[in-house]
Amino acid sequence: MMKNDLPSASPSTASDGDYERWILSIKERVRHARLRALLAANAEQLALYWDIGRSILDKQEEHGWGSKVVDRMSRDLRAEFPDMTGFSLRNLLYMRAFAETWRRSEIVQAPLAQLPWYHQIALLEHLKSRGDRLAYAEQAAANGWSRNVLVHNIDLRTVPPSPRAISNFRGLMPPGDSDLAENMLKGRYDLGFLDAGGRTRENKLRKLLADRVAQFLVELGVGFAFVGKAVRIDVGGEEFEMDLLFYHLLLHRYVVVELKTGRFRPQDAGQLGFYMTAVDRQVKTPSDGKTVGLLLCKSRNRVVVEYALADLLHPIGVSTYDLGLPPPDQLGAQLERALRAQ
Repeated sequence: MMKNDLPSASPSTASDGDYERWILSIKERVRHARLRALLAANAEQLALYWDIGRSILDKQEEHGWGSKVVDRMSRDLRAEFPDMTGFSLRNLLYMRAFAETWRRSEIVQAPLAQLPWYHQIALLEHLKSRGDRLAYAEQAAANGWSRNVLVHNIDLRTVPPSPRAISNFRGLMPPGDSDLAENMLKGRYDLGFLDAGGRTRENKLRKLLADRVAQFLVELGVGFAFVGKAVRIDVGGEEFEMDLLFYHLLLHRYVVVELKTGRFRPQDAGQLGFYMTAVDRQVKTPSDGKTVGLLLCKSRNRVVVEYALADLLHPIGVSTYDLGLPPPDQLGAQLERALRAQ
């Protein structure tokens, strides 16, 4: 027998268990490689389209160019890249709207990063609210909806409106202020810009949030002014430290923000209320309203939160947050389902 000849053994003559484990591992490697390629291709396309859209916005603002320049741009790009689709006038205008709607950091975070381009167009065309777009994007990615199924579900309004923070505002604030406070707080915040990834210690997450207050201000929305981070207060000769302190220009109230990496616990509301009392007594002026608290938790049980807030004298809202993309194998599977369903 020549050196390179191998015995003709088949899986039936080898250990069936060994062969099954081996072939399963090979299949898994092929599947993961394919999913990584899908993820990379989708991410590159979204990043390119956002960059083009942002460039259109910047040039139109800088030079006052109108829609005719986009038409000219379409002709030039199609002439230069005849083998590429996606440079029609209509699609370039979608790119402009895409960049106008989302920050670049958002298109690489879940769930937007998991959806192909034509899903992104459907979100822009059929929904006006940012919160609704995120809610439907999340459901489309999680369930592998095709574009047509996504549009159908939007038409049927199958996804409930974006959740709000669970709060006790109505019992503790004047009607106008309570409505404004409820509208100013989201039910879920996207903290993907922290690039924390996976499990992160609470102290590290707090430091990341404190170091990136500018991005957090964008996520908080209109009306918030930054006052301080890791704010130290002295109570009875003992020193305590609040995570973040803001002032809301429309409510004319200070807002204390505390971050927890775990599930909401009733004692978290008590701790936040303690900080709010300190701000009311040591920081706020007579012209300011009572301080508002925002507690950010990784998860929450609505009934537990409502019980915890029921008898408190401090206006507190409890919201959850998302740190970004799910594990690669889960993300890849979701994207593959979405692409396959198109």
